[in-house]
Amino acid sequence: MGTDDWLGDVRTSYDTIAVSYADQVRNLLIEQPYLRTALALFAGNVRAAGGGPVADVGCGPGYVTAHLHGLGVDAFGIDLSPGMIDVARRDHPGLRFEVGSMTDLALPDASVAGLIAWWSLIHIPDDEVPVVFGHFHRVLRPGGPLQLGFHVGDGSPSETEHLRRPEQVAAWLREAGFGIEAQFLLHPDEKPGAVLFARRES
Repeated sequence: MGTDDWLGDVRTSYDTIAVSYADQVRNLLIEQPYLRTALALFAGNVRAAGGGPVADVGCGPGYVTAHLHGLGVDAFGIDLSPGMIDVARRDHPGLRFEVGSMTDLALPDASVAGLIAWWSLIHIPDDEVPVVFGHFHRVLRPGGPLQLGFHVGDGSPSETEHLRRPEQVAAWLREAGFGIEAQFLLHPDEKPGAVLFARRES
């Protein structure tokens, strides 16, 4: 499947479920203290690095973008799905949201102070992940923090879903020029996920 094909499939699927998905995740951060802690740590890392604009890549309906904004971070959201962006703008007026793809990130070099991508890497095939991480490295300022949240496992449940082990994601990041600072595992006995903290090296 070519890049345009799988991107088109992902875009269409999220356009279709945008409203219901927003309802599904609306209270997620209220119910998940560990995720709130991860975002608080990320916000602190952004401030410690000097502050500035932060890209929430694969922002969906914008709940992470809005939470970061509430923590004092100048966050804006980018998502492949115009439907998701419409919902994000509806639910969080006054914040910046735009349509875009992490496979071809339309941001200037070294233009963001931090970058976060939560549970959106699941749709990126293995051979495209280095391209995505190359874009993340390019748009981040030297020393800027990166936080990834992703589904943990082996294999691909479908053509547009890909599970990864934290050690594989960390290896790709190192190859792209990131230093790994920390990681933790969520729900190891159920549907495991991981949050990984990294930083762009100069």
